[in-house]
Amino acid sequence: MASKAQHVPTVDLGGLLYGELREQLLHRRDRLQQAQARGQAAQAARLLEAVDEALARMEQGSYGLCEACHTAVEPDRLMADPLLRFCIDHLPPEKQRALEADLELAAKLQARLLPAKDFQADGWRVAYHYEPAGIISGDYCDLGIGPDNELYFALGDVSGKGVAASLLMSNLSAMFRSLVPLNVPVAALVSHANRVFCESTLPTQYATVVLGKATPSGLVEIANAGHLEPLVVGPNSVRKITSTGLPIGLFRDEPVKSTMFRINPGEVLVLYSDGISESRDAADEEYGADRLAQVAAKCLQHSPREHVAQCIADVAAFRGSTTAHDDQTLMVLQRVQSERSDPAMPLHLV
Repeated sequence: MASKAQHVPTVDLGGLLYGELREQLLHRRDRLQQAQARGQAAQAARLLEAVDEALARMEQGSYGLCEACHTAVEPDRLMADPLLRFCIDHLPPEKQRALEADLELAAKLQARLLPAKDFQADGWRVAYHYEPAGIISGDYCDLGIGPDNELYFALGDVSGKGVAASLLMSNLSAMFRSLVPLNVPVAALVSHANRVFCESTLPTQYATVVLGKATPSGLVEIANAGHLEPLVVGPNSVRKITSTGLPIGLFRDEPVKSTMFRINPGEVLVLYSDGISESRDAADEEYGADRLAQVAAKCLQHSPREHVAQCIADVAAFRGSTTAHDDQTLMVLQRVQSERSDPAMPLHLV
């Protein structure tokens, strides 16, 4: 086996690096040798053999390839367990059953983190559609009420798929729900999420997210960290709210800015993930944000739930028989009348 000092070329493996995984394996090897010294010889010897075999596969150039089909093992699974030797499709039956049980449990926990389907706040009615492409989703969707009765909302997309992405989504949800009652400013919420991602995830992991606050009188503040442009749709106009920052998880101290604008009664704010806008039909044409805006404009008289249903139905009709390969999340925030009014404040109208 190669010594620690030996140079191993850096090889890209679906966003992960051989060098980083090799360091993980060497660290585990050191811990196992310590366990052997403490008298845990039998268990440590078995795992040491598995670690040495993984390091040998790195030297041979076969690390990260399924031993059954010779295709790449799923990167998020390899990140969680660098000793893996088979892709999901070729796991032994007992491990396949264990994985399916874990995924089903993760899906149940994820579903419990979602907000109420029909959400109301003073001056606002909200509905959403949340559909994983597989058992679990890497999309993020949340709603909450602030201490001054403001509506807080968030929608995002975590890089990657599977359990790793869903766990990061859960981290975002926990952060959002713990800080919203403290009246933390929108930009500060995104800054905090960025620091958490930078400090607790791999460099290859990041998320795009739109996080905003809406007051009863229609004043909206949004911080958009690299996500798709939200749409403000009215009877005679469509406005796109441009991004104000980079995705979270890329640079720890990247400043976050927010933008403010007003939404009038009868208008809606539409947030969506790329599983919606990048849906493709049989001719490989992309659905796109413009078509979504056109459908949303035709549904302004509907309730938010009906509005969402009409938009999703149009996406499905466009896609036809083609399979959805990405998670799909859509949120519609409908502005309604409120007796409350906000004090005058400067606006950045988009």
